[in-house]
Amino acid sequence: MSRDRTFTKSLCALREIDRYSLSILCGTTFPMVEIIYQDEALLAINKPTRLLTVPGKGPDKQDCLYRRVLDAFPDALVVHRLDMDTSGLILFARSAEAQRNLSMQFEKREIEKSYVAVVEGVMEKKVGMVDFPMRKDMDQRLPPKHLVDCVRGKKAVTEWKVLEGNENTTRVALYPKTGRSHQLRVHMESIGHPIVGDPIYGHSAERLMLHAQSLDLRHPGAGEPLRLKCPAPF
Repeated sequence: MSRDRTFTKSLCALREIDRYSLSILCGTTFPMVEIIYQDEALLAINKPTRLLTVPGKGPDKQDCLYRRVLDAFPDALVVHRLDMDTSGLILFARSAEAQRNLSMQFEKREIEKSYVAVVEGVMEKKVGMVDFPMRKDMDQRLPPKHLVDCVRGKKAVTEWKVLEGNENTTRVALYPKTGRSHQLRVHMESIGHPIVGDPIYGHSAERLMLHAQSLDLRHPGAGEPLRLKCPAPF
């Protein structure tokens, strides 16, 4: 995203040294919340799998990443979300101005996102792109589901690259160019390679093997290019 790659890499290296974990006692068995980066404008958090980003409906869905973050950072504001089953990088703003800036970057698709996933089966091609429109499945309410619809769907594009594989699964890097709900999960299932552990579009397992591993953005305050990385736990 940035032409100043040397600056970006050195900046990232310095910030990774400052990584630490924040243990927030919420009476749950979820792992600690790991802070990847923080300053006066934003927070970058490593969201655990099986944890909502924001509260859901019902008393059993009130524990979430946002409430845990608020306990330590009362000024934190939601910018975007990850599916409950997806782990990895997620941003929170620390002012209304930073929230507007980051939200606009997401809306204009200026933030480059990459994920790592393990999918079922052996992918024969090394690189590829899925360009299938998507919409919500109105016939299934719980759990919410999305599907490919070339007539009524909204544009959805995902690029992918094979990292490694074995006889049963393939590890891939995924680069969403749009931000539809469940986009990566639907797109991989649509080409015959559902993500391992996907209870909606594939087969249940211990966890969904999908992790948001990097974000390239402009700092909402300084305007400098910022690269954030968070290695997958699998």
